[in-house]
Amino acid sequence: MPGLLSSPACLTVIWFLSWSLCLSHAQIWTNEVSGVQYGRLESNVTLACGRSPLRTPVEWRLNHNSALPWHKVTSDGTLVLLHADQSAQGNYSCYDNRGLLLHSIKLMLGYPPGRLSVSCRVPNHRLVRCSWVQPVKTFLPTKYYASYKGMGQDWRPCVVDASLKRCDIILPTFWQAAHSLNITESNPLGSTPTFKMIRLHQLLKPDPPESVLVKGEDGFPTRLEVSWSYPSSWPIHTAFPLIFHIRYRPLGSTHWSQIESSERSVVLVDALAGHPHQVQVRAQDAVNSESQWSDWSPLLVAQPWGAYNTPEPSREPDDPYPDPFPDPKPETSTAKSQNCGVEEQGNLGLVILLVLFSVVIFTTVLTLVLVMWVRQRRRDHVTKQELTSMVKMKSMPI
Repeated sequence: MPGLLSSPACLTVIWFLSWSLCLSHAQIWTNEVSGVQYGRLESNVTLACGRSPLRTPVEWRLNHNSALPWHKVTSDGTLVLLHADQSAQGNYSCYDNRGLLLHSIKLMLGYPPGRLSVSCRVPNHRLVRCSWVQPVKTFLPTKYYASYKGMGQDWRPCVVDASLKRCDIILPTFWQAAHSLNITESNPLGSTPTFKMIRLHQLLKPDPPESVLVKGEDGFPTRLEVSWSYPSSWPIHTAFPLIFHIRYRPLGSTHWSQIESSERSVVLVDALAGHPHQVQVRAQDAVNSESQWSDWSPLLVAQPWGAYNTPEPSREPDDPYPDPFPDPKPETSTAKSQNCGVEEQGNLGLVILLVLFSVVIFTTVLTLVLVMWVRQRRRDHVTKQELTSMVKMKSMPI
């Protein structure tokens, strides 16, 4: 048996099988990745060659290509990518000087998470929905963990929907003044928590009223009837009633008329007759004065009731056979025309009379002014003569 194993034919078979196994092992590892390594963008990323012997030269390849981004290889075969960017991502593999695969790994680059921008809304007393936005795009797989608690209470889970980036608090404790919310974003490069204080009474904001309907009321040209229903997200009508705010205006106007009602319908009694109107409705919790008004319902346009105008009769073509007994209406029209002419002449006479009267008044006033002026001159002349006589008498010798 030892002689058989040492024979040239047996040694040849063993060498061929070993060579085939080596090629098969290298081919399998070329198409597989042993793991994933994560690195930070715009930083130096180090990839180890795994089983590479010390001081043994190795060759690195990216996606089976020997062309690599800006890098350097250390003496132990470690690859250092300098200021790695998005183009440096991919499958890396290192080979020894005989072309055998030593190690392969997938590289993914991104950023660690930052603090989230969180906002919450409370559409009713049974639900709090909080959503968030990433201020930093990480480019890496991310997980979210959310919880909340009231003052002096333990942390409770907030149901997370990672695809929509939101979480829901079911049946919150409304009697608590404030709640603390913690949303933690985690990825392979780290985790960052975000805390937010929420006050449910101030955040309570119903959805807009639904099934809003506006129509005119027969026989009333200045009335509009508006009706609506509770939002479907507000399930408890009796325990938590809503108050409604209605606004309306003629189409094209910039001024809104507004009223409030606790009912689900109102009649507007001061609509502008013959004009279409825009109408909207919104809602608020009637008990909680700190709550917010809902958004306005979609804008509706309706017009009050109005009697239809009788259309003018169409003009028929001239009759080739005139009626031997004509309609006396044209004579009436002629009489009306004559009456109009008489009225116009009367008006003209009145105008002439007024002008003559004005001329007489003006002449009388002018005459009076001239008479007074003449009398005043006469008085002045007599006074002057008397003064002259007195002077002469004083100058005569006695």
